[in-house]
This record gives sequence, structure tokens and C-alpha cells, in this order.
Amino acid sequence: MQIGIGLPNQVRNVTASALPRWATRAEKAGFSTLATTGRYAYPGVSDTVALAAAAGATTTIGLLSAVLLAPAWPGALLAKEIAGIDGIAGGRLTLGVGVGSREDEFTVAGHDMHGRGARLESDLATYREIWSGAPVGNGPNPAVPSGTRQVPLLFGGYSARALDRMVRWGEGYIGGSLPPEMTAPRFEAAKRTWREAGRQGAPKLVVLAYFALGDTKTGRANIQDFYRLAPKHIAANAVLRTTRATIEQTITEYTDLGIDEIIFIPATDDLDEVTRLADIAT
Repeated sequence: MQIGIGLPNQVRNVTASALPRWATRAEKAGFSTLATTGRYAYPGVSDTVALAAAAGATTTIGLLSAVLLAPAWPGALLAKEIAGIDGIAGGRLTLGVGVGSREDEFTVAGHDMHGRGARLESDLATYREIWSGAPVGNGPNPAVPSGTRQVPLLFGGYSARALDRMVRWGEGYIGGSLPPEMTAPRFEAAKRTWREAGRQGAPKLVVLAYFALGDTKTGRANIQDFYRLAPKHIAANAVLRTTRATIEQTITEYTDLGIDEIIFIPATDDLDEVTRLADIAT
């Protein structure tokens, strides 16, 4: 199993200038991936900005949005943003997307909660077209530089539609930071849906897990605040790992479930959390 770490981009009132240093330290520590958390109506740093900062500060570590709320964006604009970040990173980005569940995240006129699933379906086709060199609108110029690749897609979410999109457009599934007994059925459903769709091989399975090894009190408060407006079944079951034993147990449990990668998401922006986690997990 690979072990990744999140950027603290959605820790409340994060110190934005710490993100490049966090990324550099995570790469040196040997983590497989740097991941962002997507939320807009919150005092954090947008995932696209955080990913761009990490792309410029690192050279080898993978980058992942886990997950970006894609329907809150105009599709063509997001496609260009992602292509640019992937280009800066030298092809290290994977785009993890979801439809979102908080109404306040949808801040752009015409991109509200209503119809967000249908918009995502249309936008996925737009991404491919733009990454293949199509112009935006009726303009004469392609939206992205030549040589832009098709950025790999992972899908998060708790509905059958999320898994349907995964097998038609993506490479795998991202499970949320919930207890293994709650995420395991979703991973089994992802594998089953993949097989039934006739896809070769197996989907990449990634799971998220919150941690705070230093200031655990602040970490708990930050998680509670972040999920204050989330659906109750998610907010009530978000798990925070605060000890070596719980980190090691989480790794063992998800290894036994056949998960490909676990991303430990920080609950504080204390830079020493990178080293604390690395001492346990890498």
C-alpha cells in the first residue's frame, strides 16, 4: 500500500505561505502523494491554488485533488486550470472529483446545487475535448498548450451514479474519512461495478483518513468546524487518528481490504505533522 499525505489547504485560517514548505517536506519524507481537500465557502485555500503551489515546490511526488467540487466550476475554465497545474507538475496530477453536498459551495451564477450531476456529465466530456486541443467557444485557439495530456480521473461520492461515472470516465474511486466498516462496502461496490462494466484490471482505490498527532484538541475542533454544515451521516462518523497506534491500525485495516493508497489528511497546519506522520507511516 502507498501512503500519501494531504495538504492543509482547508484547515480553518491556514497560513497559505506554509503550503509550499509542507509540500517540499512531504516529498523529502517519502510520501507517495500530496492531496487537497475541496471546499470554497470556507476560510482556506482553494484546491487549485494549493495544487499549483505544490506542483511548483516539488518534482516527483504525485498530486491529487480529493476531491474537487467540479460542478461548482464552469467546465472549460476548470479544464484549463487543471491542464496548467498538470503541466507545471510535469504530468503528476490526478483529478479527483465529486458533486458536492453543501449548497453554500456553489457560488457561481448558473452553477447551483440543482442539476449538478448532469453538469458534471457534460463537463467530463468538455475536459476531454479541451485536453485534446479543442478551442473554447468559437475562438480560433486551443485552450491548452500542445502536448497536454488527458489527466487521470478518480471519483468520490456515495451514490451509484458516482460509480457509473468512474467506470465510464475514470481510473478509480476515492473513499471518505469514515470508519472502515462504512467505507468497505463502497470499495466492494466500486470493484463490482468495474467488473460488470467490462473494464480491464481493477480500479485504483484510495481512502482518506484524518490525523492530528500534535495539537489533537485543535485538530478535533477543526474537523468539527469543517463538517458543521455537512450531511449528518458524514459529520457524525468522521474519524480523527491521534496516536501511533491508530495510524498503524488504519494502515493495517485498509491493507487487509486491498486498498491501493491511503491519504492521511491533516487536521492542523503544523508543519511538524509531516515529520510526525512520516516517522510512523513511511
